[in-house]
Amino acid sequence: MAELVTKTNQTKQTKQFPLTTVGALVTGPSDRVLIVRTTKWRGTWGVPGGKVDWGETLEAALIREFQEEVGLNLTDIKFALLQEAVLDQQFHKPAHFVLLNYYARSDREAITTNEEIAEWAWVEPHTALEYPLNTFTQVLVKDYLAKHQML
Repeated sequence: MAELVTKTNQTKQTKQFPLTTVGALVTGPSDRVLIVRTTKWRGTWGVPGGKVDWGETLEAALIREFQEEVGLNLTDIKFALLQEAVLDQQFHKPAHFVLLNYYARSDREAITTNEEIAEWAWVEPHTALEYPLNTFTQVLVKDYLAKHQML
């Protein structure tokens, strides 16, 4: 019987769940959008964001991640869309993400990056698609362009 309990406990300890993440396509005063390249997405470009901490609201997580990664304060935060990344090869290690994407604004374009950001650019929204974006950011940018009648 003890062996059965041990096996059951081991199974519970190794069970994994998807990670809840937030990210945003942010527009600055010039109406350009911010895209970034991080090492975590194997050289592709995306938007700043990250994991939601236990007990943290989605919006609070988004605000915190932008402060940590690029030093920007966000305003006019609006939910955009939900995506899912299941063991996607674009990410540097096996992971399952529930991606909650937002649109937001910043009152400035001067940024201060942390170690996660390898490169960054403020670009016209349609120009973002010319960058090697990860597929999830491609979907977000296309959604933005469609909603703003820019496609």
